[in-house]
Amino acid sequence: MTNSVRVDDRHITRWPPMLQTKGVFTAPINRVQLLGRVGQDPVMRQVEGRNPVTIFSVATNEMWRSGEGEMNPGSGDISQKTTWHRVSVFKPGLRDVAYQYVKKGSRVLVEGKLDYGEYVDKNQVRRQATTIIADNIVFLSDNIRDRT
Repeated sequence: MTNSVRVDDRHITRWPPMLQTKGVFTAPINRVQLLGRVGQDPVMRQVEGRNPVTIFSVATNEMWRSGEGEMNPGSGDISQKTTWHRVSVFKPGLRDVAYQYVKKGSRVLVEGKLDYGEYVDKNQVRRQATTIIADNIVFLSDNIRDRT
């Protein structure tokens, strides 16, 4: 069953509501792709009774011109913002490859999902953390070939 609306003598057919479909769009999507440079060599941690995890950070950069107007495109100062992302790799195999081959300064494409959590720091202050749980890493730097 589809929902229909008449607009300006045109008949527009819309998708049915999400919960009634049996197609691609029924499931929620939590998907992230980051292209950037690694900020630190990875560390592998293991909490007692849990699987090990490889952790590293990736920096992404955003650039724009400040004060750019319609009358004078291309004018203005160039501004840049660097955002750091924490990446955790739990997937066996990928976790070990990431630990061995991800190096500070290398360019990587990280694919995965967002995870939000809370923890208590050493000063007993509650903190929030956003982490990318990686399920794929593409190595874009040439230096990876020198280590294989």
